[in-house]
Amino acid sequence: MTAQHSMTSFLKGAALLTLAGFIVKLLSAVYRVPFQNLVGDEGFYIYQQVYPFVAIFGIWTSYGFAVAVSKLLAEQHDSKHAGILRTATWLMVILSASSFAALYFGAGMLASWMGDPLLAGLLRAGAFAVVFMAPLAMMKGRLQATGNMAPVATAQVTEQAVRVAVILIGAFAAVSYGLSLYVAGQVAIAAAGAGAFAAVLLLWRSYRSQRERPIGTFDRGMAKNLLFTSLSVSMSSLLLVLFQLVDSFTVYRLLEQPLGTEAAMEQKGIYDRAQPLVQFGILLATSLTLSLVPLIARTMQEKSGRSPALYASLALRVSVLFAVAASAGLTLVMPYVNEALFKTPDGSVALIVFNWQIVSMSLVLVLTAILYGFGKIRVPALLLFIGLILKSVGNLLLVPLYGITGAALAGNIGLVFIAAALIWYFKKVWPLQFAHARFYGWLTAASVAMTIAVYAFVKVLVPLLPWSGRWEAVFITLTAVPLGAAVFLLVAAKSRIITEREWYIIPFGRRLAALQLALNPRKKRS
Repeated sequence: MTAQHSMTSFLKGAALLTLAGFIVKLLSAVYRVPFQNLVGDEGFYIYQQVYPFVAIFGIWTSYGFAVAVSKLLAEQHDSKHAGILRTATWLMVILSASSFAALYFGAGMLASWMGDPLLAGLLRAGAFAVVFMAPLAMMKGRLQATGNMAPVATAQVTEQAVRVAVILIGAFAAVSYGLSLYVAGQVAIAAAGAGAFAAVLLLWRSYRSQRERPIGTFDRGMAKNLLFTSLSVSMSSLLLVLFQLVDSFTVYRLLEQPLGTEAAMEQKGIYDRAQPLVQFGILLATSLTLSLVPLIARTMQEKSGRSPALYASLALRVSVLFAVAASAGLTLVMPYVNEALFKTPDGSVALIVFNWQIVSMSLVLVLTAILYGFGKIRVPALLLFIGLILKSVGNLLLVPLYGITGAALAGNIGLVFIAAALIWYFKKVWPLQFAHARFYGWLTAASVAMTIAVYAFVKVLVPLLPWSGRWEAVFITLTAVPLGAAVFLLVAAKSRIITEREWYIIPFGRRLAALQLALNPRKKRS
């Protein structure tokens, strides 16, 4: 009874953590839109140039390192917990001190490498932000190891909410008082530290009641294990941020000479508009499917009941289904969405190219999550690193030729390679058929139906509208996007490429199962 209660509590905590992760990612995607509207493309460029430096450390520590610590604590006997915590604490001190020194004292050099010396102030603000991320990672790891996930989930949402509030209030104040856009950028970067500090204060009470005195010596072998595990686990989550880091060092510098300083800044800011769109698309495609990963691991351990192949195949099919719907839908209405959200339709071609990264990235996230469940970490990490190199080389070759469209294309090349290589490796580890030809046929049919419906709707509606410019774009976005989504889902539901029983497995899938049953009243559940 006690064990069952413990498992139930753990599953509830895991579900709460998943929900918190969804809210955090949603806020991360959404806040960039009002921020860009406040500071413009040049201000958005300033922020996005430095954001990856702080985000990499934040994701690595608050996610990867926290998972590594909790995993090690869960695997080892209680008598070894104090030694693990001491090693982890000293490792975090070393990492945060090193990151602080690199960002604060190396700010001038890094800003010079990016081609904009004025970015040094933002990098120094980022140096102070990383200081608060280290204790936060330790607290999360300790609490997650004991299954106390409710305070962790609350802290995650609080951290992001405080960060977003500081970013938007700071940007509004800077613009209202006529301050430099670089000042607005410094406040936005420092907001990460404010959010982490708020989360630390929130977690301290729960952590203090469970903490152990970190006695013992620093274990180098354990430290290497923590480093490797944390980096490997967080690599897929870091991938888009690492791609952004490559863009920070290359895109502006490659555009500055042919376009001039101001035009290059604006172009980079326009290019960065794609980030929230892709983040939102990935969120839709993976938030439901990643919930299936624990079920895969559980069924493989129990070796009874439903086959783990069912969950793995379902996760990949649903991920592809929503990712293709998001990418194809955004492609159809991108000029209108671009203008509705960011004031102008500039750079829509580059954003269309960029937005197809949703498909590849969704596959990468699901495949790496399943492979990590198998304990396969090294090969996926290597493939992600090769993809990063392809992105870097692609930028150097394609940006001088095609501008920001070339940078988007380089990202697509890197991600397509990673996704294809992961599929190949996954098949070697687990020779699983993801989907039958019928699935891909109906996926194509749903995309074509959506394209015809949206194209016809826009062609008929636009000449009748009394507005023009941004108001027209807002109206088309609010009507064409739901229309496209409805047509796509209706075709997918009618075809039953995901069965009713499969929809029931996925959180919030009951509504789609009910829709399918309504469209196919004579079909039996299967």
